[in-house]
Amino acid sequence: MDTAPPGSPSPPSAPPAAPFTPRRSHVWAWSLWDAGSAAFNAVMTTFVFTVYLTGDPFGGEDHASQVLGYGIGAAGVVVALLAPVVGQRSDGAGRRKLWLGVNTMLTALLTALCFLVYPEYPFLYLGVALLALANVFDEFAVVNYNAMLPGIAGREHIGRVSGQGWALGYFGGIVALSIVLFGFVSPGFLGLPEEEALNIRAVALFSGLWIALFSIPVLFVVPEIRPTHRGPRPSVLRSYRQLWASLRELYRDAPQTLWFLLSSAVFRDGLNAVFTFGGVIAAGTFGFTLTEVIVFAIVGNVAAGVGALAGGQLDDRVGPKRVIVASLVCILLAGTPLLFLDGTAAFWVCGLLLCLFVGPAQSASRTFLGRLTRTGHEGALYGLYATTGRAVSFLAPTLFAVFVSVLGAQRWGILGILLVIGAGLLLLFGARDPERVRDLGGAGTTRRA
Repeated sequence: MDTAPPGSPSPPSAPPAAPFTPRRSHVWAWSLWDAGSAAFNAVMTTFVFTVYLTGDPFGGEDHASQVLGYGIGAAGVVVALLAPVVGQRSDGAGRRKLWLGVNTMLTALLTALCFLVYPEYPFLYLGVALLALANVFDEFAVVNYNAMLPGIAGREHIGRVSGQGWALGYFGGIVALSIVLFGFVSPGFLGLPEEEALNIRAVALFSGLWIALFSIPVLFVVPEIRPTHRGPRPSVLRSYRQLWASLRELYRDAPQTLWFLLSSAVFRDGLNAVFTFGGVIAAGTFGFTLTEVIVFAIVGNVAAGVGALAGGQLDDRVGPKRVIVASLVCILLAGTPLLFLDGTAAFWVCGLLLCLFVGPAQSASRTFLGRLTRTGHEGALYGLYATTGRAVSFLAPTLFAVFVSVLGAQRWGILGILLVIGAGLLLLFGARDPERVRDLGGAGTTRRA
């Protein structure tokens, strides 16, 4: 059994790997899962349901935004504690696809249960609890989903395939949001009444079904991995011991991997907050109606999809670090004016620029780590990726809530998000590009860009 830590350098004597051509059926089946997750990320947690959940019936945008921020932060603590063991155990048992399916279906179920959140103040806490718990299972699913990427794409094509996944997720968001807009909201062709917000609550049922349906291709088309551990499955306690042993070995043998995990944890938390609070800020600070928020979301997803596709192509050519740095700088430049400008026009311009550059940053972050993984250890390393992200996931939601509380307006929550992204950018400068790591004897076999 290979006992090297998941992100440690490959043996210097290892021969170069043969060129790898991804199978189209695997790539498309894998990418469609991203399209399904858009119903949770775009519809539920960004542009529709959280906007509903932070409206006047739930105590107003300032108070409800604080409750939402703390709830999502608490979910992050749970993920931080459990994600690496989830990935490690799915690697060892050869059940990566199985647990992707289980966690995706739980996410879909919890999403659908948001239908029970009536427009009355006490239901605020039910809504936040359901979204927070769904976030936990969605993150567990993402650990296994991301771990599939190196095996599906190969290191030569990992940027393009990852970019395609992100882009399909955004385009899936466009279709889902369009159905929500014209089928449920403005005015819905389904004819659902607005009493007790039935038309908005029904969006939760639609989103749960969307998530479940688009997860089916990857569960049937992509083969399951082979187990890396033989014999009885280790206990959870032993899994944590193995985790700490791997961390110590990473610190000794692959410090660059650990440094990237730290830096990406910080800036990814800021990027996630852009989506989590984007619709809330558009409605509460810039005066968007729910219909206008959804229209913006559709156009924004087009921009994000184009950015992810372009970023994926650049990733394979110039390396992921350059793509991430350029994207984060542009995000900071686009987000800063929102602290001082008013009106829907300002949000349209700055918000679309944010959408354009968030996709490449997220996609390249996933491929950065994928270029460092060792075969058979992808789940463990992406579990650490989720854990380090969630270990600091309280930062952006909490700073958002704190700035709103202290400065007395929702607008200032933007400053907390930008500070987290800026801190992650500064930390990233200390991490070498994985292409350079390979030149120095690190993991992977692709040529230097």
